[in-house]
Amino acid sequence: MKSLSNTGFALFGAALIAISYGLARFAFGLFVPPIRAELGLTPEVIGIIGALPLISFLLATLVAPLSADRLGARNTAVLSCGIGVVGLALISQASGALSLGVGVFACGICTGLMMPALTAAMQAMVSRAVHGRVSSVMNAGTSIGVAVAVPVVLFLSSAWRSAYLSFAILAGIGAVAAWYFIPSVSRVIPANSAPPTPISALQWSRLFRLSLFAFVMGFVSSAYWIFAPDLMITLGGLPPSATGWLWLAVGIAGIGGAVVADLADRNNPPITHSLMLVMLSASLALLAASPDQLVLAAFSALVFGLAYMSLTGLYLMTGIRLLPGRLSMGPVLPFMAVSLGQATGSPVVGMLVSEFGYANAFATFSAIGILVAMLSPLYPRYIDHEPEEEIEDQTGLQAAYNNQLLDEDGEPLAAVADEAENP
Repeated sequence: MKSLSNTGFALFGAALIAISYGLARFAFGLFVPPIRAELGLTPEVIGIIGALPLISFLLATLVAPLSADRLGARNTAVLSCGIGVVGLALISQASGALSLGVGVFACGICTGLMMPALTAAMQAMVSRAVHGRVSSVMNAGTSIGVAVAVPVVLFLSSAWRSAYLSFAILAGIGAVAAWYFIPSVSRVIPANSAPPTPISALQWSRLFRLSLFAFVMGFVSSAYWIFAPDLMITLGGLPPSATGWLWLAVGIAGIGGAVVADLADRNNPPITHSLMLVMLSASLALLAASPDQLVLAAFSALVFGLAYMSLTGLYLMTGIRLLPGRLSMGPVLPFMAVSLGQATGSPVVGMLVSEFGYANAFATFSAIGILVAMLSPLYPRYIDHEPEEEIEDQTGLQAAYNNQLLDEDGEPLAAVADEAENP
């Protein structure tokens, strides 16, 4: 295993997130128009298929912390990339709704396993003081993955099968890199590592509110992720290649979401949440109002990408702040809520599109987002800092956790062991 600096780990994690989130999960909406045309799928069917990777993501997320504990961070990350290879390859060879659904379902499993594997590795490799910032940078990798898919659509708008085959190859490269850079973690928890303190009622209350906001954001954003390119072609009459500019704008603006989330984390999260959710909702309305205007559609994508990545980064960092000693749970809960919202919203928007058209469906989802943004003063603030004695105890627990690291021969790393024995 090759050791990485804090910055190096953040960038490497962003690359793996780009594969598992950007390519295996969110790039699907970019290819909906050619896939729907070639396979003869209706909006309702696309809405259901679009929900499948979100459902499998939730199922995988439930078992991912256990997998990271039992298999280790390295093996879980490799497993994630391996399942991604299978899912992406299946999509590239899809002949109908069933085979396409199986492929996207596998891609959701890939996505659900990756972030818990990276957070487990982060606990061992990254200084605790920058956990939130590193997580935010890794989260921005989704935008990088989405942007990587754009050139294929711009220049080969109908070559979705070749695109997914190339994505499968990238996932295979990611599996090899994960084996090389991510550490192993012992399957046996040291006897001197005390269990984390119980979650208080105040923490549960704030986690519940955080999850509700994350669910609504996921519900509203599902319309854009799944149906925005199809809206431009069906309602706006633009050529399929034009949808590439939409996703390119989402990817470019989304990278800035890491900066916004970090600023919000240190300033006023409720105000930032309200502003970003209003921006996300407005992007839906703007696209529905001018689907035949490429410049305005691209601007709506810029707004959507910045707002979406800022919100997911904010949810991630808030979860870490609320449960500082439980990285396998704090950042996972809001991500599960976002995915549950997207899994719920995807078939709903598909039905609304069939019954009332794209414009009315997007306007409805936009209105829901703006209404919930008005409730942002209820967005949870962080738990007050613990007394110094508790912080020192948690530092000792962190050292005990780090002592689980093994070298390539299966022996504890001496440097980490010394740190655990002599803090």
